[in-house]
Amino acid sequence: MPPEVSILVVMIGMMLLFEALGWIFEGQTFIFNVLRLKIMILQESEIGIIAVGVTMCIITGGIDLSSGSLVGMTAMVAASLAQVSGYSHAIYPGLTGLNPVIPVAAGLLCGLLVGMINGGLIAYTKIPPFIATLGMMVSARGVADWYTNGEPIGNLEDSFAAIGSGWWPVIIFLFVAFVFHIALRYTRYGKFTYAIGANPLAARVSGINVERHLVVVYMFAGLLSGVAGVVHTARAISGQAGVGMGFELDAIAAAVIGGTSLMGGVGRMTGTVIGAVILGILTSGFTFLNVDAHYQEIIKGAVIIAAVITDQYRQRRRRSA
Repeated sequence: MPPEVSILVVMIGMMLLFEALGWIFEGQTFIFNVLRLKIMILQESEIGIIAVGVTMCIITGGIDLSSGSLVGMTAMVAASLAQVSGYSHAIYPGLTGLNPVIPVAAGLLCGLLVGMINGGLIAYTKIPPFIATLGMMVSARGVADWYTNGEPIGNLEDSFAAIGSGWWPVIIFLFVAFVFHIALRYTRYGKFTYAIGANPLAARVSGINVERHLVVVYMFAGLLSGVAGVVHTARAISGQAGVGMGFELDAIAAAVIGGTSLMGGVGRMTGTVIGAVILGILTSGFTFLNVDAHYQEIIKGAVIIAAVITDQYRQRRRRSA
């Protein structure tokens, strides 16, 4: 049975559990409350976009800890160019309130460049991905604070804010997941990604340019963090340097819960999408039941640990088979 099926069963079981607990303790519905489900899905769509990029990094045997800070950095850059008037308007007269294509492109370019730096450090200096992206996490957050001296940026163009309205964040998430699902399963890019994660030496011997491919993978991860930053800014109709705190951990959790192995070489986008939904169900369900936020974090951490233990067990079984 594919791992996604078992994860999907777990997701459905969690939804039914919260539904039953809601009826028992609150006298309300969880699954059939359309507004509650919409809020949950919209909130997790940003994490899901990041998780798609993080999944590819983990499949190669790496990690990306900079995605949350990158969301904050791209949010400030995009918001500064989409502002009608205010702080950034005074600094960049004539370069604000532009066509929404410009701030979106600027945000995505920031993500792409940071991803290229991450990939270059990992591929050519042989710095462990954990260290390289941890350093970038700190640096990107510093750039976000420095860019406008920590001042929030509001009063954005309506045309830019429309990107985050309605179901657009969800549509963007599903489109991104679909594109990279196809790329991983049916293209040479995906075959190279899995090969590097499974055995880098064998991948190199077979003719794969491992360094160049790692740079491409981390560039995609940075680009998707930029997409999440733009979507978040459009949804909030403001740019905040502190946004994205902890997003990288939730994205990693979504990937791991969805069956992506931290050992590399194993993972699917369908599993990551289900993992992101499971995280959303956990957060929304606990809030629905009025569970204290501290307990929510404890339980979420326990779920992540359980997912990693399951992955280790699955890897041992695969090696012994």
